[in-house]
Amino acid sequence: MAHTRRHPPLHPVVTVLEILQSTTAYFAQRGIESPRLNIEHLLADALGKRRLDLYLEFDRNVSERELSVLRTKVRRRAEREPLQHVLGYWDFFGRRFKTDARALIPRPETELLVEEALGRLPRDASGRLAIDVGTGSGVIGITLALERPELHVTAIDRSVQALDLASENAGLHEVTSRVRFVEGDLLSASAPEPAADLIAANLPYIPTTQIAALAAEVRRDPISALDGGPDGLQLIRRLIRDAPSYLRPGGLLILEIGAGQASDVCNSLAAEKYRDIFTRKDYQGVIRVVGASYG
Repeated sequence: MAHTRRHPPLHPVVTVLEILQSTTAYFAQRGIESPRLNIEHLLADALGKRRLDLYLEFDRNVSERELSVLRTKVRRRAEREPLQHVLGYWDFFGRRFKTDARALIPRPETELLVEEALGRLPRDASGRLAIDVGTGSGVIGITLALERPELHVTAIDRSVQALDLASENAGLHEVTSRVRFVEGDLLSASAPEPAADLIAANLPYIPTTQIAALAAEVRRDPISALDGGPDGLQLIRRLIRDAPSYLRPGGLLILEIGAGQASDVCNSLAAEKYRDIFTRKDYQGVIRVVGASYG
């Protein structure tokens, strides 16, 4: 009796375009915002490519090994783990930073804060000090140090886990000699000394009652990095009150804020005798950055 030779089961060949199309539909079905963009990032990461390179390789076959890596990432994202955590990194101000659950994910609004700060720091920042309050993953302080190579930065956070992540990012970008990390509650970790040219802060500004309604992905960020108290401005008001003791005459305080908070924040700055108050809108026309000088 002749034996039929058994062949291993054939796996259908899958192309880049087919994966993009099928997973976009799957993510959309699961309620993932910007489904196409998500799978583009995940597939590019699995293939070791830049995202835009995928458009030149629609017909490229994806290997079983690459598919295996991708499946794990897609599963995590479908379970509403943030894209930035699945990737393990995110880009901020044109540079790549490590991201995970230890700190707030870098967001585009914060780049506006950095732009405003850089526009007010001299190119030659030798002898200048910036304080990054609530540093999280470190993107503000590290970016300022990279853009102003003579600048020294003190980066403060109350979370040891966030400081660990920020320190890893400082090492990644080789600025550990100029960025000092301090555990503390706002500015309380050091004695008041009017030495800072700039205090920058992206503090929690979401009202406590709104936390539960946030997208599932946002709620994966540390709650302490989101919850700004009853009206969202609890920590921001404290910083506005305390910052003058740490700013040199003419020093700048610059804050990221939530939608609809600009009027209250500007009033608080005026009440504490800050001057030259300015605002910056995001690309939707919403004021997201407020700053002022003191003394």
